[in-house]
Amino acid sequence: MTNNLIPLRIAGVGYALPETVVTNDDLTKLYETSDEWIYSRTGIKERRVVSGEENAIDLGFQAAQNAIDKSGINPETIDLIIAASSAPPDLYPAIGCHIHKRLGIKKHIPAFDITAACSGLIYALSIAKAYIASGMYKTILLVATDNNSRLLDWTDRSTSILFGDGAGAMVVTASEDGVDDIIAIDIKADGNHGYLIELPLTGKNCPLVEPNEYQKPGIKMNGKGVYVFVAKVLPQYVEELISNAGLKADDIDYLIPHQANMRIIQAVQERLGYSDEKVVSNIKYYGNTSAASIPIALAEGVEKGKVKLPSIGVLCGFGAGMTWGGAIVRLREGIC
Repeated sequence: MTNNLIPLRIAGVGYALPETVVTNDDLTKLYETSDEWIYSRTGIKERRVVSGEENAIDLGFQAAQNAIDKSGINPETIDLIIAASSAPPDLYPAIGCHIHKRLGIKKHIPAFDITAACSGLIYALSIAKAYIASGMYKTILLVATDNNSRLLDWTDRSTSILFGDGAGAMVVTASEDGVDDIIAIDIKADGNHGYLIELPLTGKNCPLVEPNEYQKPGIKMNGKGVYVFVAKVLPQYVEELISNAGLKADDIDYLIPHQANMRIIQAVQERLGYSDEKVVSNIKYYGNTSAASIPIALAEGVEKGKVKLPSIGVLCGFGAGMTWGGAIVRLREGIC
C-alpha cells in the first residue's frame, strides 16, 4: 500500500518577550519570600511580564513575524493560523484572527485558537501535521502566546512566583524534499486530574434565576499535586515516545522541554541519562511561559549556540487538563 501522506517541514521558529523584568527580589515587595526560597524550589530567578496595554496578542504578533522572517515565506502564502493560548487577553476575537489582521494578510483563511494550556504548541503541531499530511493546507502558522501575569492572583505566593509572559511561533509547510521533520508526535490528556490547575471565568447568573456561587478570579494550582502527577507520567512518557519511534535516547541530540519547574526537567533528564549539554533550559530567566516556553527555548537556544543545527530534538510538555505531549523533530539549519 502506497503512503500518500505529505511530509512536513519546520520552516521557521521565532519568539518574543516583554521587556519588563520582575526578579525574585522584586516579589519580596508583595509577600514574604526570598530569592533563595523561590530558586531552590523552582529554578526561577526572574520572569518577564507585560506592562501597560501590552498583551499576548502583541507578543504573538512579534513572534509570528520573527518566525515568518526565518522561514522566508510570504505571509500571503499562509493557508491557516492556529493560536495556542490558555491565558489570552480576551476569549474572542480569537488570537488567530488578531494575528491574521496584524500580519495584513488580505485573503480569507481559517484562523482559530486551541486551549491545551502548556501543551498547546505540541497540540497545535499535531493538528498542523494532520492538515498538511492530508493535503488540505500547505503552509500553516502556529502561535503560542500567553499573558499569564494578568490572570494571576498576585497575593498567592505559591502560584504567582511561577509564571511569566511570552510568545513563540512556528511556520510549518509541506516538505518539498520528501523528508518529514516530524519523526514522531503524540498528544494525551487525562481530565480526571483537571482540578490540579484551573482558571475559572467569573460571572453572575441572569438576575431572573437562582444565583451561582462566585469564584475568585485567577489561576489556581495544586503545586504539589501537579509535581507528583507530572514526575510520575512525563519521564516514562518521553522514554516511550523515543522507543516507539524506533530510536534510542542516544539518537536524540537535544531535550527541549516545557519550562515549568527545574526539578521536573531534571527528572526527565535523569530518566534519559542526558548530560546538561543535551538539555535546553531557560526557566531561570523566564519562568513558566505556558505553551510559548518550548519554542522560546528552542529559538533562543539556537541564537545562543546551545542548540546546534542540523540536529534532532525532543519537544515535550504538560499542562492543565491535564494534557501532555511530545514530538521528535528534525531541526534544520536556518529555522531559528
